[in-house]
Amino acid sequence: MSFTWWRYPTRRFAVDGLAFSVSSRARGDGLHSALSMQGVAQAADHTPSLGPESVRNHLLRVTLPDGRLLEVELGYMGLWTTGIVARVNGVLVYESHKGRVPIYPEKYQSTAVQHSSFGEIVKAGQSAQGTHSGVFARHNRLPFAIDVATGLLFYVIAKMTDLQTAALVGVVVGFGLVAFQRITKIDVTGGLALFGILMLCISAGLAVWLNDEEWIKLRGTITGLIAASFFIIDGARGGPYIGKGLARYMPYSDIHAGRFAIVMGVIGLFMAALNYGAAKLLTTDNWLFYKTFVDNFIVIGLVLLAMRYARTKPTV
Repeated sequence: MSFTWWRYPTRRFAVDGLAFSVSSRARGDGLHSALSMQGVAQAADHTPSLGPESVRNHLLRVTLPDGRLLEVELGYMGLWTTGIVARVNGVLVYESHKGRVPIYPEKYQSTAVQHSSFGEIVKAGQSAQGTHSGVFARHNRLPFAIDVATGLLFYVIAKMTDLQTAALVGVVVGFGLVAFQRITKIDVTGGLALFGILMLCISAGLAVWLNDEEWIKLRGTITGLIAASFFIIDGARGGPYIGKGLARYMPYSDIHAGRFAIVMGVIGLFMAALNYGAAKLLTTDNWLFYKTFVDNFIVIGLVLLAMRYARTKPTV
């Protein structure tokens, strides 16, 4: 089962004294919706994140006790919310947004339709005898899960002890993961083991050198600036190492490694600046929450936005 990224407001209404609710949530594989009557699930629908199917509205149907047909149409009412329209035998009985019909945001429709869904990408990668898409499907889930797990570990240890201890434990766990990968040949670092070792060494040195809570909070900014510099330098050379390594883990086979490395470097600079602002403006507890539960999701959003640029090959 895929991870739920966002839960939209539940829409509730009644028909002939019967209570209905419609829930919707965004997951890694697309938008999911469900219709319940009197608290009992009756119908569900799903559309993928990308591809022609992604822009259609959901249609949820249930037969009422008297034999009439209730149809609920669910779709986007904007970028951050969904809405419904309910009809009984074609007659309107409820609107979540008066006078409005749900529809996928027009300015994003062409982008969504032109790209294949994740499932289609995986199939294409398999049929193409191991393109980058297939590699992404097999390997990217474990590194991402480990990133999330190590972030949670840092959060728990920091709450139980202090930032210095959490930083040192994070470094030890990082080296342990790299050693595990070298012994088992199971990819847990996302294809950049040597680069990861280098950054761990830098991180370890900073954790020992910057033996102060405020400076520990800025460690992410310092390592971010260093990593971003490596990315941009690699990208300027065409992305032969870092750009190429990361491109393997994206769900597209036409990513230009050089451009991808440069755009990731720019994102690194931006995230370093955000961390600096968070470290200076937020309390330690609030910064810790930001670093654990917000930072990675901002990066994911920026990478998705930047992918269009990374996929555009330079004119020869």
